This record gives sequence, C-alpha cells and structure tokens, in this order.
Amino acid sequence: MNRVKVRRPGLLILGLILSGLFLTGCPKKIPPPVVPTEKPPFVNPMDKLLQTFSPVESLQAKASIRIDTVERGEKNYFLLNGVVYYQKPDKLRILGFHPFGMALFDTLYRDGELFILIPLQKRAYAGEVSEFQDLIEKAGEIDITSTRNESRNIPSRIRIVIVEKEIDIELRLKDVSVDRELPQDAFEWTLPNGVDIRPLERLLRGKRGK
Repeated sequence: MNRVKVRRPGLLILGLILSGLFLTGCPKKIPPPVVPTEKPPFVNPMDKLLQTFSPVESLQAKASIRIDTVERGEKNYFLLNGVVYYQKPDKLRILGFHPFGMALFDTLYRDGELFILIPLQKRAYAGEVSEFQDLIEKAGEIDITSTRNESRNIPSRIRIVIVEKEIDIELRLKDVSVDRELPQDAFEWTLPNGVDIRPLERLLRGKRGK
C-alpha cells in the first residue's frame, strides 16, 4: 500500500476527514431507480458519531488516525495523530497533526454548527451542518461502528466507512479520560491573527473566490 505525497496535505486530509466524519463532498451521479421506492428518513452522520460517546458526559483522548482511500484503482493511506474532546450532548472537537507535530486541521462541531481551521492555508470556515442535508443524503451508505472498552463502556476504536467513495477512516483512542473537567478552551473557537472566517459552503461545494 502506498503513502501519498502531496503539496497541500492539510487541505487534502481535511477533505477526507470531512467526507467521513461530517459531510460528503460532491457525490457521484447515480441513475434513478426504475421503480419508485420510499425515501428513508434522513439521519445526520454526526448524530451517529456523537452516539458512540453518549454513555459518558465528557471525554478527552489522544488519537491515532488512519485514512485509507482508493483513487483510480490505487490504494493510498494517511497516518496522523490527533486529540479528541467530547461533551454531552452535541459538542465534539477533533484536532489533527502530522506525525512530526505540525497542525493540519482543527474541526469543532458545536450545537449543530461546524467550525474548521486549516492552519497551513490560513483559512477558516463556519456554517450550519443542516444546510447541507442534500449532500449528506446523496452520499450513499455511511457506516459508523465502534469497538468499546467493556469495563469502562467507552469507545477505543471508531471506524467510519463511506462505501461508495471507498474512504475508510479509523480512529484509535488512547490515554482516555472520561467525566472529568475539560480544558476551559476545549470548545472555544479563537482564530489566529490574519485568518478570516469564510462560509462553510465555499469549502464543501468547492466554490472559489474570496
């Protein structure tokens, strides 16, 4: 299996993380079914992800993140380190770092709103996830599973698979602390100097411009 070398790793890896954890990006075209079928109820994949942490009130952990992709028949993978914060009922923050320590992305989901910071690009985005229901519904099957530490009833491994896009994301949690006071700024959003917030739609729908 090959590791990919890219000029803008932060943006590429963030796109893959978003595809698995939050949204879907541009979906492939799927021909309509010959026989009309009843539309299944909409389920936000973020709700599925938050449910894996629901047995606890709060959680803080380090994470090993692996992203496997298939592009034009070629398999590639990315390895990064991360930090995860969770607070019941709907706050989740995941920070991703290059193995050598460089910050690649900072994603914060809070009260239905998604905040994204890409330090290498000096870009930040914010928006309501509910505005992109159409993208989520067209993504196809999104499978989220977890392996739990039975003695503590907390996730030790979380796997997100976007079946149609052949994206497989695995988070292995370690040094997990639950139901303890989190850092005061765990869910605070502070932008570095010189970084402006752009609409989330500009990133997720691939729109360009200032």
